[in-house]
Amino acid sequence: IRHGLSADLGFSPQHRAENIRRVGHVASLFADAGLIAICAFISPERQARQACRDIAGADRFAEIYLDVPVEVCEARDPKGLYVQARAGKIADFTGVSAPYQAPLQPDLVIDTHQRSIKQSVDAIVSLLIARTVIEAHS
Repeated sequence: IRHGLSADLGFSPQHRAENIRRVGHVASLFADAGLIAICAFISPERQARQACRDIAGADRFAEIYLDVPVEVCEARDPKGLYVQARAGKIADFTGVSAPYQAPLQPDLVIDTHQRSIKQSVDAIVSLLIARTVIEAHS
């Protein structure tokens, strides 16, 4: 997305919100075509996430909050972005120099530092089954 659809955007709060808005529209188009779009983005502002819910429709949107301590995110960072942000080389970096507004009522909370990838995926699939978006298969 950042190399194509949102290549013209930076990482200011306004640009982040616009990036998420664009993603919301693309995901909505996928849903219109009968597909499930699972989008994993850092979306630090509640207002931007609500805009995606509004674009897609509340019945076609699920907010899944990956509740992970910033220390764990730093330890997992393959690009060294947290090191750069802490050194002042990256401005407006979520969790370091820019705030993150945790969801007030997410549809699902996954603590990936305490769950395996399989457990995390199973939780998402269970949510989709509960919403009858997909059928359960043995």
